[in-house]
Amino acid sequence: MATFIVGFAGGSGSGKSTVIREVQTVLKKLGSTTSTTYLSADSYYRDLSHLPDQDRADRDFDHPDAIEWNLFQQHINDLREGKSIEVPVYNFVTHTRQREKTLLTPASVILVDGILIYWMPELRKLFDLRIFVDVSPDECLARRILRDMEERGRGVKSVIDQWRKTVRPGYDNFVMPTKQFAHLIIPHGGGNSEAIEAIVHRILAHTRQT
Repeated sequence: MATFIVGFAGGSGSGKSTVIREVQTVLKKLGSTTSTTYLSADSYYRDLSHLPDQDRADRDFDHPDAIEWNLFQQHINDLREGKSIEVPVYNFVTHTRQREKTLLTPASVILVDGILIYWMPELRKLFDLRIFVDVSPDECLARRILRDMEERGRGVKSVIDQWRKTVRPGYDNFVMPTKQFAHLIIPHGGGNSEAIEAIVHRILAHTRQT
């Protein structure tokens, strides 16, 4: 069976990973034997261990240069070819990669998320189905505040300052322009049952064809 690769792009905090979980849940409820695996571009942020702590925090993580795209693309190709990969483990508190890596085995459907995965033409071509999760910037900011406070130990002021300095400009300059390359746009993110069903239908249609 040919590997089917589905991309999920959208702003930071738009709910890309939530949509992916919902897709996997529906597939299981339907009793599908289709195997899926999940890969996030967030794992491929460049290691900043060579920089002082303050310089790391001041980096623009919403610019395409923040991601090691060559390794990311190679790993997607490896999964497509049926090879297992060792995914980097990124620490968002220290902005460094950990020594350990996560072994990811191939599957018939690869679900990939990242804010910038449609930015480069050569990377866009890897996706058989391109999804864009379209959520208002205000809602994305609210979700980022909750996430970064709970998971990364940050304060509200720090999150808002970063939003104004790099996150919102990065969304306007690099993320939103890639919406035009999506095959399917999902408003509101997670909980959009009609959109989830459409994605699942497309996945199942592929598995039946192959």
